Amino acid sequence: MNILSLIPQRYSDALAVSAPPLSSAQICVLNQEFLQWQQAQFPVSEVTSLVAARAHYVDLTLTKLWCQHHLDEYQISLVAVGGYGRRELHPYSDVDILLLTQDEIADELAEKISAFITQLWDVKLDIGHSVRSIKECLNQAIDDVTIATNLLEMRQICGNQALVAQLQPLLIEDIFWTSEKFFIAKRDEQYQRHQQYHGASYTLEPNLKSNPGGLRDIQTIAWVAKRHFMADTLEQLIDHHYLTSNEFFELLECQDYLWRMRCALHFIAGRNENRLLFDYQADVAEIMGFGDGGKLAIERMMKRFFRIISRVSELNRMLLQHFEYAILNEKKHSKEIVLNDDFVIIDGQIKVCNKRVFTRSTMIMEMFLLIAQHKEITDLHPETLRLMRNARRRLVSGMVDYERCREIFIALIKHPRGLGLPFTLMHRHSIIGAYLPLWRNIVGQMQFDLFHAYSVDEHSYRLLKNLYRFSQPRYNHEYPLCSKIVQRIRKPELLYFAGIFHDIAKGRGGDHAKLGAIDALDFAKVHKLSDHDGRMIAWLVKKHLLMSVTAQRRDISDPEVIKAFAEVVRDEAHLDYLYCLTVADMRATNESLWNSWKANLLEDLYYSTKRAFRRGLEKPVDLRAKIRENQQQAREILQQEHVDQAHLTQLWKEFKADYFLRYAPEQIAWHFRHILAHDKTKPLVIISPKPYRGGTEVFVYTKDKPNIFFNIVSLLGAKKLSIHDAKITTNKSGYTANTFVVLDNRNKAINDSARALSIARSLASRLAAKQIRIKAKPIAKRFRQFKVPTHVSFIESTTKNSTMLEIVALDHPGLLANIAAIFQKCKIQIHSAKITTFGEKAEDVFTISNSDNQALTKEQEQALAAMLCADSHR
Repeated sequence: MNILSLIPQRYSDALAVSAPPLSSAQICVLNQEFLQWQQAQFPVSEVTSLVAARAHYVDLTLTKLWCQHHLDEYQISLVAVGGYGRRELHPYSDVDILLLTQDEIADELAEKISAFITQLWDVKLDIGHSVRSIKECLNQAIDDVTIATNLLEMRQICGNQALVAQLQPLLIEDIFWTSEKFFIAKRDEQYQRHQQYHGASYTLEPNLKSNPGGLRDIQTIAWVAKRHFMADTLEQLIDHHYLTSNEFFELLECQDYLWRMRCALHFIAGRNENRLLFDYQADVAEIMGFGDGGKLAIERMMKRFFRIISRVSELNRMLLQHFEYAILNEKKHSKEIVLNDDFVIIDGQIKVCNKRVFTRSTMIMEMFLLIAQHKEITDLHPETLRLMRNARRRLVSGMVDYERCREIFIALIKHPRGLGLPFTLMHRHSIIGAYLPLWRNIVGQMQFDLFHAYSVDEHSYRLLKNLYRFSQPRYNHEYPLCSKIVQRIRKPELLYFAGIFHDIAKGRGGDHAKLGAIDALDFAKVHKLSDHDGRMIAWLVKKHLLMSVTAQRRDISDPEVIKAFAEVVRDEAHLDYLYCLTVADMRATNESLWNSWKANLLEDLYYSTKRAFRRGLEKPVDLRAKIRENQQQAREILQQEHVDQAHLTQLWKEFKADYFLRYAPEQIAWHFRHILAHDKTKPLVIISPKPYRGGTEVFVYTKDKPNIFFNIVSLLGAKKLSIHDAKITTNKSGYTANTFVVLDNRNKAINDSARALSIARSLASRLAAKQIRIKAKPIAKRFRQFKVPTHVSFIESTTKNSTMLEIVALDHPGLLANIAAIFQKCKIQIHSAKITTFGEKAEDVFTISNSDNQALTKEQEQALAAMLCADSHR
């Protein structure tokens, strides 16, 4: 590459040492013009040239200023290190330099160095600098692998060449860093970096440098090999048989894509930014040529990105293992354990016996079945992985086309350890997609939202791993009910097949659950599963969202809701499968959004439905008997506390029957213990000391008046509490009982009694006030990139005197308070609310009635919907 030809001549001329001196202001102008020139070149030029051009431009700038400060007159050298040392400088990357000096620095030289560094900052270069002697470089590098790595990549820019020539030979001596020591340090460093991302590559706002599979993983390969072979480029590693030609070009292809993303990100952010935040993704997708279609362009770009980092992760793993085994020979190989004519086990890793073993496609599947059958196997040998990768690329169709492969796949899924290490390795090395072309379509498929934390294939894999944990007794403590079910059902493999197909149709358009059910039926027929098993898998795929929707968006204390859900589920066998699939699915969607509240909702729905089956769906719940039972049990609790029974009976007469149906006896007793002892002229606010369904129950009892619901939700929001459930009951004497289930900003119940008391006092004080002003909060920055149009729909209610309203809108502070204000303006009575947030999207369901306590008329529905939608556009 001709470095001089990479940038326009005018920059070379202006920055030439022989040209007139330049002020900081003049260089700042040049810097800005050069960045603009680079951005204009970006869509059409090779990114390799742009990165090298930036490094060369900075070389010219530093050399110019070096001479202007007369540092060329001293025994000192200016050295580029790190990425700058490799001539890899992105538009706003930091510029790492080393000023290599003699042992002693005179005061005059120190002043000139200080002035030089100060001007580098003045001209807006992001400088990372150090001033060290040769001895200091060696001493510090011996204790710090990062410094040692930077020195390995040093490149002289200008100054005294003798100093660099003296240092470089010392860096390859074993007293500095041996190959073995350096390898172990870089391997451990990479492991620690990956752990910061929980070992997951598929984060939706990835760091292009540090993310697993990112640029750092490519650099780690080069660093380790460079120390051992003293190679200056990746290409030189081919001659050392460390890389094959195909692997070298694959690494270049992956690096090129990641570099293009990083360049585009720098241009969009206007600074040294490596995190591909939601704020930047649309613009980066457009500048990279994925179109300006917003969400679809982003998803196309990220799908390619996820596939790239998967390839980098695989190459990184294979090459580092290869280095460890074939070059360092760190491990003393134990005796080979022969499995058959084709495979042996060495140090827990399965190794092929000959290089042609994978010419038969079925042997790949045979190998994974062997891994399931031999628990002493812990990984693939690097030689096995290299051969398997080559065989995978030669496949002209899915392995599912081979009958023997189909037989092995079914045997693998049925094997008690099949979803353990074998499935993990199949996912990691793209064998699931090689077997099932449908799976290949969802690899890297993302959804541009804050709810789905992983790509579709990664989410599906995590769901399957959750199901596998349910089957392992050592994990019984995590989800006892799921473990109990999975370990007793006769065919747990049906759950696993449903997990594979539940999201396999995402990205195709249409209802992915219905399309996936059709795919599941086809799979069952091709794999010779029974008709009954095929129908069960297809039903689970088609209904995999039913239980989560019912639990989170319907009032599961309502017998009619339970009856409707049970009629769809049909029997306990379907219920068992659906419950386990739902828990695994929700847990694998976004771990940060899973909480005890959701877990308890699902478990309550499971048991309520099971009771309905055992009672018989044709036998509805006797509501009057249920009310009497709840009252009696609550009375027995209160009798033990010596509550005045006559007073209690009189007070109960003021409450409608609906109240005693919607609350458990323990809740009723808790409410009335405080109501009886409270001054009715003041609002009563109490907060449950123990979690209720994993959340905290806030109970408010006060004289009914306008804006109560608005005031409560506004204040709770101001206290950084999220509301997940609300029940509102007005009694015959004009008092209202409101119950809210809330979680704190860590998605947990309130466990601080002092904070709970403070919230209760604050809420009681606000409710007693005549007027409340809640300052609206702006929409959070990370939410502004998402477009969620407000959608209002009306659902058939289970009671004739009420209407069910569903609102889908962009979640933001004050959303619930705004809805409450509109309800108040329209004189709408609220009976219950189910508040559900899916990332940036709120999906809230309210049971409401008009001022006459009747269901809304069509005209009232239209007027209310219009006001709710109009409010969202403000």
